[in-house]
Amino acid sequence: MGRHQRVETAGLISFLICAVASYAAMNIYLSYAPAIWQVTQRRFMVCSGIVAACGVISFCVGYARQSHSWSLKNGWFTPIRRVFEILALSVVYAATIFLSSFALINAVNEMMGVTMFAGYLPAACAGFSGVVGYMTFVQAELMNAKTIASLLPFFVISGVCTAGLTTDDPEWYYWNFSRLGDSTTFAARMFNSTLMLAGTCVIIVSYFAVSELITTERLQRMWHQRHHRDADGKPVWEIKHFRVRIVILSVLLTLSGLAFIGIGVFRYTPHKTIHNFFAKGLPVLMLVLFLLLPWLAPRLSKAMAVVSDLSLLVCAGLWANMIMGHDTLTNVEAVAGMLFLGWFIVFSRQIAAIEADRVQAQLLHAQALDGGLNEPDGVDAIEAVESRIASDR
Repeated sequence: MGRHQRVETAGLISFLICAVASYAAMNIYLSYAPAIWQVTQRRFMVCSGIVAACGVISFCVGYARQSHSWSLKNGWFTPIRRVFEILALSVVYAATIFLSSFALINAVNEMMGVTMFAGYLPAACAGFSGVVGYMTFVQAELMNAKTIASLLPFFVISGVCTAGLTTDDPEWYYWNFSRLGDSTTFAARMFNSTLMLAGTCVIIVSYFAVSELITTERLQRMWHQRHHRDADGKPVWEIKHFRVRIVILSVLLTLSGLAFIGIGVFRYTPHKTIHNFFAKGLPVLMLVLFLLLPWLAPRLSKAMAVVSDLSLLVCAGLWANMIMGHDTLTNVEAVAGMLFLGWFIVFSRQIAAIEADRVQAQLLHAQALDGGLNEPDGVDAIEAVESRIASDR
């Protein structure tokens, strides 16, 4: 079997293990949990927690299994970085799985009714855990920036929709989005937690995106350092002031993630000034990031710059429409937030495309060094290069 077929087979094994383990765990909980924890919402929270735990464990096993950087031949930094990556990505997956499964379980409960659905809860938990265990294991083996970024809309939409459906303030929509999280209710905690986790995900995905840009630049310099030099001896393709650009890009992306976290951490009522600082600072960061993107990341396509400019124009148009009294602040904040997350997903997919091109270039480079490969050796060489790429991430 080839690498991808082995990954799919291991994913099916993960499906079975997660389904059996979660079914047993949910039955034990329903049998021995105290009465206070038998309330419907708490049952759903525990069920979602079990599903998230299965997904995270499956992901950690898959990600650690495909990595070849646990030895100390390159020093202590590489294994420590790998542990950090696993912990960071586990946060992303745990948040995504928990919020998505919680929203889905609530939706099924609304359709079937509390009495009927209660008897199916262990089976539903097993089914969700099996699917999640399969997906996370396969994704861990074939991880890239596009995969991580694709998780963002799922748990953001799930968290916000769950908060909006369970809030006890029906007038929140006529004020602003901050009103949805401006209390101590379950809905408010769900909303604020979603924003904090979204910011955390933005920071984590930014780390992978910036790492890929650095890796691509490093390999480009390694391959072409003896060719295409100008009169001063510098490669003509080299990006000038690359370190300065990448530092500014990293800072802007990190600050954007911190802005989401700050909005969720500091509620409007007790922390009005700090909350407004983060809420109003995020559009400023978006403006600077979108305008400077062609200079900060010149390897991205020009279409990406056009998308960024169009996003700014849409936000400006919505803001002007609100000032004239034709729209609500909630709509403007919702569209601006979704535009940023949508832009961020497109940005990450561009990074994933750069990564795919780098992988292809490495394969061609390996073939050139070997002086041509026949078909059986070519398959082994491709898997070897993929393993080296995975260990470098």
